[in-house]
Amino acid sequence: MMEEASQTVERSFFMENKGMTFYLVRHGETYFNYYGRMQGWSNTPLTENGKEDVRRSGRGLADVKFDAIYTSDLSRTIETANLILEENHATEDKTLHSMSEFREVFFGSMEGMYGSEAYAKVAEHMGFESVKEMFRNTTIPERMNGFHDADPDHYAEDFMTFWSRIEQGLLELVDRHRDTGETILLVAHGQTIRYMLQSLVAELEEPDNLLNASVCKVHYHSGKFHVERYNDVTHFKDAVK
Repeated sequence: MMEEASQTVERSFFMENKGMTFYLVRHGETYFNYYGRMQGWSNTPLTENGKEDVRRSGRGLADVKFDAIYTSDLSRTIETANLILEENHATEDKTLHSMSEFREVFFGSMEGMYGSEAYAKVAEHMGFESVKEMFRNTTIPERMNGFHDADPDHYAEDFMTFWSRIEQGLLELVDRHRDTGETILLVAHGQTIRYMLQSLVAELEEPDNLLNASVCKVHYHSGKFHVERYNDVTHFKDAVK
């Protein structure tokens, strides 16, 4: 009898523990993306191509009901989220909640610099003969620390500073929506989403760089994150003519 009661309680627990689902979307292409410049906390608007790709991504998510919508506090994610929601007819409350915790990495004095120049500067500072050699022989945290060290004023974020603020934001969302079964839209940045998932999901050892307007679908249940889609653009839909 006690064993039956224990099994009933266990079944009841897992039935009530509904988890939560994240749709993590990278912002659309910006002018700094287009010109290959470093864009962390700098704000540039979406290109026309970027806007259209976001709308195509939004049309592919048009039937997904989002129970809450979050963005970073940078304009490119807010612009992206609004375009996605213009294409969505399943979501009732389209209020955006912007959180600075989900900003992109800050590159300090290298903000706005051409990416090739910035990485060459970091590679030289770290003692490598080329950017390619640096990438072969360093981890993501080491390269991020390299940006911090190569920045004359050391304003560029090191890995722990960056990760600590992202973790704080993610814990806030999990605490707020844990076990509700709700679906959360979070529009953020390429490195923010990539590093977050790489740190949380064991099978993502060296995930690809994220495409603009791409989707990562992640289910959180019983303290674990499970990736269902990563860097997905297969849902993109052209406008009906």
